[in-house]
Amino acid sequence: MKLLKLVPDNTNIQFLKWRHVALAISTLLIIASIILVAMRGLNFGVDFVGGQMIQVEFTQVEDAPVTQLRDDIAALNVGDASIQRFGNPNEVSIRMRLDDSASDDIQEADSTTIKVTNMIAEKYADQGANIKSVDAVSGKVSEELLSTGVYSLIFALLAISIYIWFRFEWQFGVGALFALFHDVAITFGFFALTQLEFNLNIIAALLTIIGYSLNDTIVVFDRVRENLRKYRKMEMIPLLDLSVNETLARTIMTSLTMIIALAALVTMGPDTIFGFTAAMLLGIFVGTYSSVYMANPVLIWLGVGPDSFVPPTTDADKQAQSMNEGYDGAQP
Repeated sequence: MKLLKLVPDNTNIQFLKWRHVALAISTLLIIASIILVAMRGLNFGVDFVGGQMIQVEFTQVEDAPVTQLRDDIAALNVGDASIQRFGNPNEVSIRMRLDDSASDDIQEADSTTIKVTNMIAEKYADQGANIKSVDAVSGKVSEELLSTGVYSLIFALLAISIYIWFRFEWQFGVGALFALFHDVAITFGFFALTQLEFNLNIIAALLTIIGYSLNDTIVVFDRVRENLRKYRKMEMIPLLDLSVNETLARTIMTSLTMIIALAALVTMGPDTIFGFTAAMLLGIFVGTYSSVYMANPVLIWLGVGPDSFVPPTTDADKQAQSMNEGYDGAQP
């Protein structure tokens, strides 16, 4: 009985041969992402721009009718609404992003809320619909949420680079940080291009992408460090190719498993998590690519070689070496 192998043993793919092409493509993608974010902006959700949040409990059913509720609210033409289960399965949170005129007009915003709550009370009376709370997410709170999310991304990147600096050497930290910046920038560009709603769930997806990409990069860096000690006379580019090939089976199995699961969620999952799963799917693909073509070439550009981290030989070491050679050559 033969085991299925997605990657043959002893692969010898020259990944770093295409490092200049990969760098050119990634540079263009990063620049395009920055331009898209600057020109088109992000489609911020109610978390970041303010709006109304209504919490509803259905006391006569075990599961809240989320799909039907979403269709009924869409029929009211009151703007986009994000509906998610909140707490228990029979409770939902309805977050509505109001347009610019409604957000400035308190009476109009209240009118929109009244329409939604009256519809729920009438259509879902037999299911025990109970409006638990109606809250307004102010612009100030939204700005605080946005700034907190941005700070969390920045601090995560800095903490990761410091961690890798202490675990490896500073050149590895620069490589990992460059790869993570590449992943986050392209994900931002994707949301600017598609105008999918950018909310706190996407911040969570970005932090997850950072963690996954870091894990993949560290696996490769660990093998690079081992091979630097093992093959002192090997050139750097073949050594990096060898390290990537030795971890290729693990990388493909992990990434492919995640991609299959996320692809199923993107195609068949609920609309409420589409943005999150789309960001994760893109992030897994880009993170795997960056751990090979972004993180490793940085080591070459920073001058890392097989003898870069070998402790320098001191005069005492040279004297001890000469004494040992003399002892070995002495006759008894």
